[in-house]
Order: sequence, then structure tokens, then C-alpha cells
Amino acid sequence: MLCRGTFQAGNVAIGDHNQCSKRFFNSVSIGCRKSLVSSCSVGARSGLVLAVATNETTKSKQMAYEPSLADRLRLGTVSEDGMSYKEKFIVRCYEVGINKTVTVETIANLLQEVGCNHAQSVGFSTDGFATTHSMRKLHLIWVTARMYIEIYKYPAWSDVVEIETWCQSEGRIGTRRDWILKDCATGEVIGRATSKWLMMNQDTRRLQKVTDEVRDELELYFPKELRLAFPEENNGSLKKIAKLEDPAEYSKLGMVPRRADLDMNQHVNNVTYIGWVLESIPQEIIDTHELETITIDYRRECQQDDVVDSLTSVEPIEDADALESHGANGSATAPKDVNKSFLHLLRLSSDGLEINRCRTEWRKKSARI
Repeated sequence: MLCRGTFQAGNVAIGDHNQCSKRFFNSVSIGCRKSLVSSCSVGARSGLVLAVATNETTKSKQMAYEPSLADRLRLGTVSEDGMSYKEKFIVRCYEVGINKTVTVETIANLLQEVGCNHAQSVGFSTDGFATTHSMRKLHLIWVTARMYIEIYKYPAWSDVVEIETWCQSEGRIGTRRDWILKDCATGEVIGRATSKWLMMNQDTRRLQKVTDEVRDELELYFPKELRLAFPEENNGSLKKIAKLEDPAEYSKLGMVPRRADLDMNQHVNNVTYIGWVLESIPQEIIDTHELETITIDYRRECQQDDVVDSLTSVEPIEDADALESHGANGSATAPKDVNKSFLHLLRLSSDGLEINRCRTEWRKKSARI
């Protein structure tokens, strides 16, 4: 099979209210590739166009984009207005962890996958993580500056998740990409995420402003009005991360990147950092809590020969009202029965230079029905 997993439709309840599941299961038949191909709206995809930044009119800018075999088999579609992209994923057995649900690394990988597939579906490159034609000509690549993920419910093995993503401008020096995750069986929003991306010269490894030529290529696929996965004021994605000061309460020292941790841009993939951060979380938290939010600020590239230390400390509660509401009796940390927050630091073992800083929030585990 060329799909992401095997299943039986009878294993998932499909209610009349659930159009997402109807479309998914009516379009996929085990052992029948024809049905799988039909689920990807091949006709709609064949009408996709690749915009080339020129001074000509929009009509003359367009040239046909021929869908690949992967496009035809992928369970993803561009929205009717062309401003966002949705794709469905079946959770596979090796994507779940000790809690029998997906790991945050799995979620981060799926976010990256659907973002790249979105870019590929509108004709951007597959050889440099969604680079445009102008970017390739100038040897420019995208690098992650910040990632923020909120998870309300973790999918389990064989669950079907639908992820919607879109991209838009973020000032003059970068772009942002947002995601919304839904349980395909119920339509329930189970997570949200947002990220900021900067442009780097692949040869000099220096950051560079987004040129007008590149912006013209990108803005054809940006929403016409600002759309945020986190529209709320003072939401968690805006919170600054305080630097963790030595000595840290917990640590995991001397971690070395594997060859498999390097991405196509020849640096450690941003999802690998999440795993390194979690290595220094105390085991009692892993046993009793699950990750609710994670924020990572990426500050330095990590190469294959680097040795990395992961440091973690409980985040102090500085707000006196928060202390009183938690019943902490003046303590700088929250009691055991509330959610836990941690500050993290990844640094080079050799000289202590900061690779990234991170903040995580953890909630008490609840029994999965």
C-alpha cells in the first residue's frame, strides 16, 4: 500500500454530522488504489498554478503545475480560494509513545510535513523546504525562528487527524505559518500551532531580509486578511521565554546529533531539538503529566559534530496573585496538584553558547476512554 496506514472503516464511528470522516472513508478503500487516488481531488489539483514574479499581469504569470504521483496519492487539498491547505493523516503505530498516544515530536513532524506539502502543492521547491524560484536562484533557505504548539488532546494509534495550514507575512524579515489540528472523526479542534521563519543564505549562513521578488511570489498564496491560529490577546504564543540560569535543577549532558538528525539543509532538524529538551525533564513529570504547550526560540544552528547539553528548571511563579490562587503560601513554585511549567536551555557543551531556549507547560494526565 502507498497510503500512510491500513485500517477498517468499521473501526471508527461516522455520524451524519461528521462530514470530515464521511469524505475520508468514502474516498478510501483498502486494496483499491483507484479510490485512494480519487480522494485527493486530482481534478482540482491539476488546475493549480505556479506563480512567477514578473511585471506582467496575473494571468500571464501563471503556468500549469502538473501534479506528481505523490500529489495524487496524498490526502491533501488546497482550499477553494487557494489561501490554505488541509491534509489528513492516519496515526501509525511507530508514531505513538509510552502513553499510547502520539508524541509531541510526531505532531511537530506532521506540522512540518503539511507545511512542506502545502508549498509543494502550489509549485514551490521540494529540495529546500518550500523555497521559491527566486530563493533557489539566490541560494536562500528558510530557518525556524520560533515554534509554539498547544495540544488539547493527543491522538492515538489509528486515529485520523486533519491539519490545516496557511502562511502569511511577518514584518520585513520573515514569514509566519499557522496550523489547526482536528480529530477527523469528531471535528474537534485538538491542537493549534504557530511559527516564525527567517530567510538565510545557504552559503554564508547569514540571515537576510525577504526580498520584494520573493515576497511577490509568496503573497499570491497569503490570506488577504490577517488570520491567526491564536487570535486571543495575551495568548501563550506571545510570551517571552526567560533565560534559564545556572545551576539548572535537571540536566542531560553530552548529547550528540546522529546523522539521521540532519535535514536537507545540512543542519539539525528543528524537531530534534524538541526531543533533546524533553530528555532533561524529570521522570516523575513524564509519569504523571503530559505536555500541554511548548515554545522554542531557535538562536543558533547545531552541526553534526557539536555536543549538546540539555538543562531544565521549574519556572518560578512571579505573580503574587498567581501564588495566592495556587495556594503556594509564598513559595516560588506551584504545588504538586497544578500544572507545571519549566524553562529549558540547550547549549553547546564546548563553550556554553546558547542553541535555543524553551518553555513547556504540563498538565496532569487523564485516563483515555
